[in-house]
Amino acid sequence: MLLFLYTRILYLSCVNGVQDRGDGPQFAGCPLSHAECIAMSQLDKLTSRQREVYEFIRDKIRTRGYGPTVREIGTHFHISSPNGVMCHLKALEKKGLINREPNMSRAIMLATEPAEQRGLPLVGRIAAGALDEAIQEDNRFDFDELFGSGRDDLFVLKVKGDSMIEDQISDGDYAVIRRQPTAQRGQTVVALTGDGEASLKHWFPEAGRIRLQPANSSMDPIYVDNAQVLGVLVGVVRRVPR
Repeated sequence: MLLFLYTRILYLSCVNGVQDRGDGPQFAGCPLSHAECIAMSQLDKLTSRQREVYEFIRDKIRTRGYGPTVREIGTHFHISSPNGVMCHLKALEKKGLINREPNMSRAIMLATEPAEQRGLPLVGRIAAGALDEAIQEDNRFDFDELFGSGRDDLFVLKVKGDSMIEDQISDGDYAVIRRQPTAQRGQTVVALTGDGEASLKHWFPEAGRIRLQPANSSMDPIYVDNAQVLGVLVGVVRRVPR
């Protein structure tokens, strides 16, 4: 309800200040960008179920860094047919609220949304030991000065475990990840297995399998049949104890 009221207030503030300058509507005095105001106007036109699906997608992206699968959406809303889910996704995409990458199960991204507080999303904890289910959080870290402002393709994960210590990535560090669906052989990635387990490892595709290689000589590699790259490591932040 609070999210709906916030969205409605933003939309009304945009509409009340709309002007036409010959190249499409402009939103005088609107607190959002032109694209964000357009998105807000489209939100107001959604059916109740489309709005619920959109908010579910946004919540998943904000809290864990990547979108839900069609199956997850269907399970959450008790939609038995994947085609039923796809109808909602196509409607959201047509209205310019989401983008989808073909042939990628989790590649649902928000087209635009209002800027809120500064910083990158701290979306949870990532295993750097044995595979483990990610623990979701909802917080933010401000790394704008280090990685550049306006980078909506970056997110942060707190490392758990010591399987990457030989790469100077320790338990409790913060791994800065650039969201992308592919990686070069040997890159350090956030990999999601077919069982829904996530881990920070070196990425080595092999014949018929994926090798997730730790940077710890005392640990064995993890072999999986299927895995998906959620992003590539671009930085590590560590707080020095006082």
